[in-house]
Amino acid sequence: MSADSETGTSIDEIADGIYRISTPVAPSDDLPTGFSFNQYLIDDQKPLLYHTGLRQLFPVTRAAIERVMPIDKLRYIAFSHFEADECGALNEFLAVSPNSEPLCGDVAAMVSVGDMADRPPRAMADGESIDLGRHRVTWIATPHLPHAWECGHMFEHSTRTLFCGDLFTQPGDMHPPVTEDDVLESSEAMRGAVDYYSHTKDSAALIDKLAAFEPAMLACMHGSAWRGDGANLLRALGERLSPN
Repeated sequence: MSADSETGTSIDEIADGIYRISTPVAPSDDLPTGFSFNQYLIDDQKPLLYHTGLRQLFPVTRAAIERVMPIDKLRYIAFSHFEADECGALNEFLAVSPNSEPLCGDVAAMVSVGDMADRPPRAMADGESIDLGRHRVTWIATPHLPHAWECGHMFEHSTRTLFCGDLFTQPGDMHPPVTEDDVLESSEAMRGAVDYYSHTKDSAALIDKLAAFEPAMLACMHGSAWRGDGANLLRALGERLSPN
């Protein structure tokens, strides 16, 4: 592990060539439990950053990446949906990595990213894959799961890592990089307190769509990454989301 002494931002390899960059947020009146923001770097021939983090976190996220590789090597800057912690620093990263391009679902490219990004996005259709070198990623469109029409998730095949965005959001500011402990109960408590899911009628089918990839690692945006039977955990979440 490598950590920034001022912000606590850490970077840890959670799977072969995949790094979790995590910045803790201390407890406050708004978030009495504290919180964390995670970005993920795939270090490969065509490196990919998944989530940019908030714009104000750009300096520490950049510094963490540069502990692994030169920032100007970035090729793709990807994210689940259009939200500040997902892509707030997108243009800052485009400015320091001249060969990079935004990578997002085709809906996000159409409704937001094509206008706000300083370079045109590379739009991915549902089920489309891109080779990064040793790693291959596939875009899985999941409209409104957990929120936003353009929402989707990315699966890396060689490590069976599902970059699952706001699914399994865990409260708290201090988390181990990877856990095999239960994260469903804490994330469900967070969902109960802050109702950030869309209540889409298609949630069961979309959960099954993700579970079919049989992930072995869930790269969560908030909290620890989770290692284990990802299909089983996803289906457990699906049961909680199903109407009684």
